[in-house]
Amino acid sequence: MNPTYSFDGRVAFVTGATSGLGLATAEKFAQSGAAVALIDVNAQAVRELELKLQSAGYPVLGIVCDVTDEQQVQNAVEQTVTAFGSLDMAFNNAGVIGSPTELIDETAEWYDRTHNVSARGVWACMKHQLRQMRLQGGGAIVNCSSMSGLIGQRTRSSYNSAKHAIIGLTKSAALENAHLGIRVNAVCPGSFETPMLASMIERGELAREDAIAGAPIGRIGDAHELAAAVLWLCSEGSSMVVGVALPVDGGSVAQ
Repeated sequence: MNPTYSFDGRVAFVTGATSGLGLATAEKFAQSGAAVALIDVNAQAVRELELKLQSAGYPVLGIVCDVTDEQQVQNAVEQTVTAFGSLDMAFNNAGVIGSPTELIDETAEWYDRTHNVSARGVWACMKHQLRQMRLQGGGAIVNCSSMSGLIGQRTRSSYNSAKHAIIGLTKSAALENAHLGIRVNAVCPGSFETPMLASMIERGELAREDAIAGAPIGRIGDAHELAAAVLWLCSEGSSMVVGVALPVDGGSVAQ
């Protein structure tokens, strides 16, 4: 199943756009007719993706941006609006995960890094996206939390707490902006075929068999399945969905 949407004339903003879930979602937005701002801290990857999608005929703009720097985020939003005239949809996906470590052994530096990228980055992105969307009179934002934002998990204190924080930010922003025609929701992915998952498996932090066994659906997800959920949350098909943290995890958190 490969649902399609028509976002002709609309503008999407995707962070962490050059790999994994962000890449799949940016591509899906472009294929669905949206102009897409490709936001990532990796300058070379941004440029390569921009050229790839432009050569395929898609209207995209690559923007190098560190989401931990609010001024860079504001500039990225302004560049998007200058280039395309609006900002209608956003997928705030940038995040980091470290090696499994018990809380008593985690460093304050890593805790701060995790929260600065994942939670503070979402906060900064929403702050400036929402300002623009209020001027326009509407929009849709989807934040990338995780199934780890819905459950407890050993050896992932910093990561889990940051992903829980994203859900809190999502719900608060949703309540503040729903009456203005702006819908804010979150997705909570389980295990997907991404470079992040591949790295965890390669480092011996997770066995592929365990990732599969943890999902009642019996497999690891394809990144485009997560992208489909994001696009649905940005579409008119989800027009009454507000402030939801949607598990997209093959049933993992339902157990």
